[in-house]
Amino acid sequence: MEQVKLYDTTLRDGMGGRGMSLSVGEKVSVVRALDALGMQFIEAGFPSSNPKEAELFERLAELKLENATIAAFGMTRRRGVAAAEDEALLSLTGAFAPVVCLVGKSSPLHVEKVIRVSREENLTMIADSIGFCRERGKRPIFDAEHFFDGYREDAEYALDCVRAAAAAGAENVTLCDTNGGSLPSFVAAATAAVVDVLDGAVDVGIHTHNDSECAVANSLAAVEAGARLVQGCVNGYGERCGNANLASILPALQLKMGFEVVSEGQLASLTPTAHYLDELCNLAPDGDRPYVGRNAFAHKAGMHAAGVAADASTFEHLDPALVGNDRDILPSELSGRATIRSQAVQAGLELDDAAAARAVERLKEREHAGFHYEAAPASFELLLRRESGAYQPLFVLESYRVVTERRAGGGVETEATIKVLLDGERYLRVAEGNGPVNALDNALRSAITERYPHLAEIELTNYKVRILDQDHGTGAVTRVILDSTDGDREWGTTGVSENIIEASWQALVDSLEYAFQPHAAKAAL
Repeated sequence: MEQVKLYDTTLRDGMGGRGMSLSVGEKVSVVRALDALGMQFIEAGFPSSNPKEAELFERLAELKLENATIAAFGMTRRRGVAAAEDEALLSLTGAFAPVVCLVGKSSPLHVEKVIRVSREENLTMIADSIGFCRERGKRPIFDAEHFFDGYREDAEYALDCVRAAAAAGAENVTLCDTNGGSLPSFVAAATAAVVDVLDGAVDVGIHTHNDSECAVANSLAAVEAGARLVQGCVNGYGERCGNANLASILPALQLKMGFEVVSEGQLASLTPTAHYLDELCNLAPDGDRPYVGRNAFAHKAGMHAAGVAADASTFEHLDPALVGNDRDILPSELSGRATIRSQAVQAGLELDDAAAARAVERLKEREHAGFHYEAAPASFELLLRRESGAYQPLFVLESYRVVTERRAGGGVETEATIKVLLDGERYLRVAEGNGPVNALDNALRSAITERYPHLAEIELTNYKVRILDQDHGTGAVTRVILDSTDGDREWGTTGVSENIIEASWQALVDSLEYAFQPHAAKAAL
């Protein structure tokens, strides 16, 4: 198969995104992850732009990579300065990186108003800089900045810029949609013109931004037109609306367009790698990202779930395992029996037709009342257990009471009293807490952990409240979602009531009862 190479610029262009900042150690971790994924090129940034970048290049010089080549980024020489005397070029070519990526102007507007030189001088700056890098033993890539804008202004001059870079020894000429405003048909036509002009002498690359929501489409269109290197960032990081998302481009190239990019095993690591990079960048993974998002292969409508159960290709464009993702059938008021059976299988439960039908009706009733089982899969499993006959109650509630007292001086104290039956024995417990939910949790655990000590390990990690009918003010129905963990698994539970304490109690009890149920070799929810 013909190869298309990927060039990740997370550590340079990706850092232009709002809120993006990584330490040197984190940047090294990014390089390791991208190398393991199979990226052919990783752009590390400007070698001497700041102390952090200088240290990064020192660290990378000692790092052994299996797949990727490190690239340093810089610009063509300054006007009126010889390439051999340009401090930035000297620093760039003095770094260890074998590949250097030089950005130069290819738009007449930028030549005249930004760098303020003649068109002829700009061509000389491009050729001098590429030639100097080649003389210094580097593999130069030329990034033709604003190429597509320049091609609109003056196609022949934009082509002259890439000709100058190619003639001077560029290994690759990459066409940049710097403003992100181009559309796929235009990108394809302009790329085809460059491929024709260069006639195979130099490889052509593509670098797109997502300001028109077309960065991925533009990149794929350029490849169809002959480009064989794609620049971008895994997860689409970058300034403004971001760069082309390599997490979408990689599987599209390999699974849909038939190009060789990475190994099958590397492609299957795409989803965990994308999530790991989000974690390093302190970003919450976008669940709606194609291929790697948690919703990319999630099915909620009953007809879709039934179709997937019969043949996954009915509502999935590829097997999620190919990109390291998982299929998810989501419970909701839209669900049918296929969803119920899928969820039951995941929980290790057996439901006959009658039980499945009851579960569907019960689910729809509860969702209508305000429960949200998609966000609380543990509570949904308990619903299925009740319908299948596999439910084991943890205790029987006799009563609970919560008292909150605010004293003069601002002090607030909360006390909870519960009465429960465990295996026929009555327990009465009183406990204090920093609020009603905490006090109830403490009182309940003081009773149940005497018989079931493993439940003491359960921790509540998140508590979310939503008002469902805002028009009713303080009398509105409240939904509570709790997230819990035992250190190995995590799960979500829910409760709904006009009384926020009762809604919290429901979610709290579900959290403990879920942990109490037998889960033979069951994955975390």
